[in-house]
Amino acid sequence: MSVYRIATNKLRTARILRIKIESLTVKAFTFKDKYCSKAMPGQFLMLWIPGIDEIPLSILDVENSTVSVAVKKVGIATDSLHSKKVGDLIGVRGPFGNSFTLEEGRILMVSGGTGSAPILFLAKKLASKTTRIVSVIGARTRDELLFVNEFENIHDNENDRIISVTEDGSYGVKGLVTVPLESLLGREKFDMAYTCGPEQMMRKVFDLTEKHHIPIEASLERSMRCGIGLCGSCIIGKYRVCKDGPVFAEKQLREVTSEFGISKRDFNGKRIPLNSLKSTN
Repeated sequence: MSVYRIATNKLRTARILRIKIESLTVKAFTFKDKYCSKAMPGQFLMLWIPGIDEIPLSILDVENSTVSVAVKKVGIATDSLHSKKVGDLIGVRGPFGNSFTLEEGRILMVSGGTGSAPILFLAKKLASKTTRIVSVIGARTRDELLFVNEFENIHDNENDRIISVTEDGSYGVKGLVTVPLESLLGREKFDMAYTCGPEQMMRKVFDLTEKHHIPIEASLERSMRCGIGLCGSCIIGKYRVCKDGPVFAEKQLREVTSEFGISKRDFNGKRIPLNSLKSTN
């Protein structure tokens, strides 16, 4: 293991600098960390809540020596993190994993829920490199739709487009993100597609891009305890998501179609089915 990897895997402590409420269930936390502030879109970090647990989180943004993450309240650890205040202490390891490739040309981005965080980070990196970006962003309701204003601020190219989708129709297109995607891919050509969000959603996006012969990269989420490929809790097929991913290209995704969007492993390594596709959040 290189000196750099040893350093990034070492637990560091940091103080929370800013907390921003993004929705009823999502907050963004910003703190200083010299290693994670050099991360690229798609990489993740392990965030430690003292006395509670350590959780994997995609990186939302980096600026100078600060790093931001978006956290949805879904359990004991995230509930504890949501109760933190500016100045409180947290721990961090990382950044870990690979990142999205920065392609040029006509780009399609599809995200759902907090999966919009790494996609927003990616969009900022690509804004000056591409000729057209179409972003499809989904959530259950308007109140749960994340980073719409931030995406609009990035998409200042007259060729760019944002399509917002809510399941209840309270904002934008009504339905799942795949509803406008099918007609979009039928009439427009793209050089690259990126996706992050609920895995069943990403599987449908993958199937559509395969049908239309568009290369794609998807950021997968699995149970991660070590972050460096040792524990095996994040295995999908022959890959360890934390080490070989979390970003996977279409060739790799084809190799794991029996699991991608279908099942995952619990903390004991047992394969369990994913819930039926009900939501983009």
